Amino acid sequence: MKEKKTILVTWDFTEVSDNAFLHALKIARSVDNTIRLVHIVKADEESVLKEVKEKLKAKTEELTKFHNIPVESVLLKGTIFSEISKYASDNKDVVMVVMGTHGIKGKQKYFGSAALKVIIGSTIPFVVVQNPPEEKEHFSDVVFPIDFKSENKEKLFWAIYMGKYLNAKIHLFKSPVTDKSLSKKVKVNLNFAIRFLIQNNIDYEIHTSVKSGNFAKEVMSFSREIKADMIIITTTKHITFLDYIFGAPEQYIMANASRIPVMVVNPKANFANMGQFMFGR
Repeated sequence: MKEKKTILVTWDFTEVSDNAFLHALKIARSVDNTIRLVHIVKADEESVLKEVKEKLKAKTEELTKFHNIPVESVLLKGTIFSEISKYASDNKDVVMVVMGTHGIKGKQKYFGSAALKVIIGSTIPFVVVQNPPEEKEHFSDVVFPIDFKSENKEKLFWAIYMGKYLNAKIHLFKSPVTDKSLSKKVKVNLNFAIRFLIQNNIDYEIHTSVKSGNFAKEVMSFSREIKADMIIITTTKHITFLDYIFGAPEQYIMANASRIPVMVVNPKANFANMGQFMFGR
């Protein structure tokens, strides 16, 4: 029997956890996945372990019964910055992690997004959400930003996933690069994406940013304009401490004021496994 795939949901008994669960539920029902809540306790919180286990078990049973879908849970000891991505990467049944966030607030403006620190290093993509999902049966519009970076190809797997299994239209949003060398790379990435979207019968449209400069802001402006259901991005390759302080472009998009869900893929995370979705398979 083929192993059932799992969507992991970061869970801390807050409203943003509820929002993350509802997004996972929307995806899981479309692709027949199991949902697993993951809660983290600090290593020195042994005294509260039993209480948290019982609370998590009760919540899992409640969600299973109310939504009529398999919901599991796991309790891990450590920190959220290491245990979630490690658990997701180590468990082959996990296909993605859905994580609720309040955006970048308070000290995070100076020390970087906590969400980004959780995601970096994971081989599994994260879907970062702030609000509950829209009341739609499926994702209808997904924005796929395209610039000159080679990492664009690595997130294509998930654009095809969204189109093939969630019936979404993919909006290829191209950066208006004027440099001839960089413009050629953008064109190569665009043609690569178009080729595989066509071969997989995925509905798509091509759009070009009207301004040059801050591409992340243009991505968000366009996403708001079309009322996008999701944006797919990659993390900065070889991210540094300075990126956390001054804000890598993905931090701006992940914590967007429009609260649009964002799928975040780490470079080299899934590109090697694209075969099952390519060439119309």
